[in-house]
Amino acid sequence: MPKRTSPTSPRRGGAHVTRGRNPVQANDASLSVEDRVLAVLRKRRGHGVDVAALPRAARLTPQEVAGLSDVLAALLRRGAVVERRGGRHLVLGAAVGLISGRLHAHPDGYAFVVTDDPNEEDCYVPRGRVQPAMHGDRVLARLERTRHHKREATIIEVLERGAEQLVGTYQARRQGGGTLRVHEDRITYPVEIPPARTGDAHDGDLVVARITRYPTLHRNIEAEVAAVLGPASDPRVETEAVIYRYGLPLTFPEPVAAAAAAMPRSVPAEALAGRLDLREQLIVTIDGENARDFDDAVGITRRAGGFRLWVSIADVAHYVAEGSALDQEALARGTSVYFPDRVIPMLPEALSNGICSLNPHVDRLTKTVRLDFDGDGRVEHTEFHNSVIRSAARLTYTDVKRILVDGAPEVRSRHTALTGMLEELERLCRLLMRRRHARGSIDFDLPEAEVILDLTGRPEAIIRAERHIGHQIIEECMLAANEAVAHHLIRHKVPLLHRVHEAPAPDAVTELARFVAGFGLHVTAAPDAVAPRDFQRLLAAVAGRPEERLINTVLLRSMKQARYAAEPLGHFGLAATAYTHFTSPIRRYPDLVVHRLLGESLQGRMSAERTNAWATRLSAIAEATSRRERVAMDAEREVIELKKIQFMQDKIGLELPGYISGVQPFGCFVELSDYFVEGLIHVRTLEDDYYEYIERAHLLRGRRSGRVLRLGDAVRVRVVAADPERRRIDFQLVEADGAKATSPAHPRSGKQPRRRQR
Repeated sequence: MPKRTSPTSPRRGGAHVTRGRNPVQANDASLSVEDRVLAVLRKRRGHGVDVAALPRAARLTPQEVAGLSDVLAALLRRGAVVERRGGRHLVLGAAVGLISGRLHAHPDGYAFVVTDDPNEEDCYVPRGRVQPAMHGDRVLARLERTRHHKREATIIEVLERGAEQLVGTYQARRQGGGTLRVHEDRITYPVEIPPARTGDAHDGDLVVARITRYPTLHRNIEAEVAAVLGPASDPRVETEAVIYRYGLPLTFPEPVAAAAAAMPRSVPAEALAGRLDLREQLIVTIDGENARDFDDAVGITRRAGGFRLWVSIADVAHYVAEGSALDQEALARGTSVYFPDRVIPMLPEALSNGICSLNPHVDRLTKTVRLDFDGDGRVEHTEFHNSVIRSAARLTYTDVKRILVDGAPEVRSRHTALTGMLEELERLCRLLMRRRHARGSIDFDLPEAEVILDLTGRPEAIIRAERHIGHQIIEECMLAANEAVAHHLIRHKVPLLHRVHEAPAPDAVTELARFVAGFGLHVTAAPDAVAPRDFQRLLAAVAGRPEERLINTVLLRSMKQARYAAEPLGHFGLAATAYTHFTSPIRRYPDLVVHRLLGESLQGRMSAERTNAWATRLSAIAEATSRRERVAMDAEREVIELKKIQFMQDKIGLELPGYISGVQPFGCFVELSDYFVEGLIHVRTLEDDYYEYIERAHLLRGRRSGRVLRLGDAVRVRVVAADPERRRIDFQLVEADGAKATSPAHPRSGKQPRRRQR
């Protein structure tokens, strides 16, 4: 963490701060404009400075004044300063006792401020110091004393409201009007709906309510019904509620739809000029059964002593012009969002499923990465081309598995011309996996749920999504292409939108080491020197044990979240010094940006002026797309959990086998053997004894009987509740045999709705 500057009393001639031991003065012309602005703001900490007063206070020249707005924008982006109401700017940081950030509230009333400045630690806000802020608000907070090694803060101002509308169940009152039972349990204020603002809502309807009055210290939220989604019992309505709650766009604006409608339905001959013609090269797409947008295709040939891999990616940048209506909408969306029953695409279907999609047997414009490997899977040479391809086939992951693993005669005979190529892809894939593992890349074994719906949208099965050689081939090819593009652009000094994954914080490593010690496992490295290989060894040590999934999850949570950045911070999880996202421009905006950067580099158009322009924009793009990615992932995760709850609603009273997948002071989590569903046995339902939580042994023990409920134990449970509003499935313990049961083998069969690259 960089050294903090500390304010001192001002000297004659200008404000100053300390940087190390040397004072920094606002009238020192040798300093940057940013340093002089910060010096002025630190002098007036707690009061702020109006923008109009900054030029004189910081002794800025007319030329420097012209760039002042850019300087302030950069300081605001990285959380070094904040703009309060009235346009006054305040400096932030521990040294001045003020921070800004997003408020993450807890249903019990307390909260955390996730700071805007990534170098500042998050702060705990006790219950009673949160008002009048709500979950999701951007806030200004005053640092208080530190207790139990955690900083505390008090909210002093809401800078930006995080929600304009709320989704919940309308509850009518006899005397008129009603209340809203908000589905987001982190919104802890009551919501009143006056009689004149109920719209067409009936008691029990799921509604979208627009906030008309935000909470204060003495008043609750007031809202009006903006849309009635339908009866809360309708499973499709619940998905609609999640879409509204996360503010996901359901339609494209008219200019965007018109631009998409004007796109050609086929590739015109003039578009092929100057492109590498790969239409005779054997190239195929491999994707999920339900996929409709194909943005990557692969092909492979043998070469002397090794392999030549072709990775061709849809040339979305050819159709989506920088700054166009299509481009602006794609940036605002950031990513496509995938639900079990629908997709909210980043680009209109005319592009995503049409002219950009690498459909079989038609010409498509692409950007191709050619990678030459030696016999050990080591890259010897790379080339990058604007190209045109014609996919020979649309294969599914299951097709590839049945050809390569099952040897299914009917599938092999149907794809005779492709079998040899797929076998070569498998050989290269296994070499790449081995090399990646050797350098320390971390592979988590965390199965995902696949939801199978009936015609009414109600889930009829929840299974573990399969991950096999079909998925692994595509994953390794895409990882290799992404890494190759990153190294190429860095080598040619082209600005880059990096995909970064920073090393875990030392305190997170310390907590992880303490947790796994209870299982007789160890993190051997020092907390501030942990390497990917240390985590890799830990996962290998726990493989096959009952606690494998739990430790995979805890280890993953100890790591920082991958994000986009303009700086080359490396990728810890992949043990890669440089990495980017290039292979999915149909569904991820960062990939589209990287296509443009590569395109300008290949055409020799990356002038000094363009380099500076890109460097200025990339930080803002990285921040915006990282934020949209988190929103999409949260919404997808919530809908999956919701579908699991809906699936269990008609199973109330059933007794089912399972195993204890987690133990907490408040009870045991149980994963069912027959379904990929987890629920809670709350400790208060264990009426035969008083159960104590033994943290280091990961068990609950009856104080009188000595009965033990331990992680991995086989149990039989009764389903007692499946509540969509509380987002919970509750079980009651029927019997436990006390013997450890291994977690169910992951059958890895079925399809995945999407690939999420790291």
